[in-house]
Amino acid sequence: MLLRWYVQRVSDNELGTFLRTRREAVTPAEVGLPTGPRRRTPGLRRAELATLAGISVEYLTRLEQGRDRNPSPQVLGAVADALRLAVPDRILLRRLSKESGDDAVLCSAGMAPSRTVRPTTRALLDRLEPTAAVLLNWLGDVLAYTSGYQRIVAPLGLLDGVHPSTIRYVFIDERARAAFPDWDRMADEQIAVLKHEAPSSDPYVAALADELTITAGAVFADRLAAAPVMPRRTGAERIAHPEAGPLRLAYETLALPDDGQRLVVYLPADDATASALDRLNGRQPGALRAVSG
Repeated sequence: MLLRWYVQRVSDNELGTFLRTRREAVTPAEVGLPTGPRRRTPGLRRAELATLAGISVEYLTRLEQGRDRNPSPQVLGAVADALRLAVPDRILLRRLSKESGDDAVLCSAGMAPSRTVRPTTRALLDRLEPTAAVLLNWLGDVLAYTSGYQRIVAPLGLLDGVHPSTIRYVFIDERARAAFPDWDRMADEQIAVLKHEAPSSDPYVAALADELTITAGAVFADRLAAAPVMPRRTGAERIAHPEAGPLRLAYETLALPDDGQRLVVYLPADDATASALDRLNGRQPGALRAVSG
């Protein structure tokens, strides 16, 4: 009977067990703390983790013991940062926190972002071939794209998964920092679009923000808390492409307000990029011309 009670307690407190075992698996040296000669606790002490995460020892104790089962995404993100958790562990942490508490973020009051591509929009994409172009909704979900866009971003890993997402790729895929030399600017732009394009108090944006606060941590949460800025509708992006080499792409954003979507079209911003895209698309040199000015 006692064993059954203990097993039930452990299974009912998977979030607390996860936090405790991860804390005990991290050495002080791994998080930049001095290692003393008299340490009886494996890994980090609660006080050390609490200090690193910016929360109280009492609150961390309640979480580990299962006496508080509704930590905010900000707390979980800070703890994940302090523990230096990899993305798979952050995703597991988020799942355990949702199972422990009430997952009522998505309410019926919010209109779900559209994933439907209108036939006229699809026809427009077809006519843009082989120009790189992508259709996104206000959450950054990739809805449709040209083969020219696919040839550029597929080798970067941006289209991996069932439902590719530009904002998830930028913030939680380690390949994004190598793919985008101007990663900080790209990350700022993702936040600007998320804040500006979404309807006010959108529950789907809130759910995405909670997810990324945990899975990406401070690099996302700090930007989300900063003062809002307007997203840029036009500009240039640099890409370190594994096959085509360095690319510099000028882009224009076309809003489709009735659908809550936007079409982003990319063109070569210099002659070297134009030549590289011709090779990538299997076209004769000179088929593409750089955008001037």
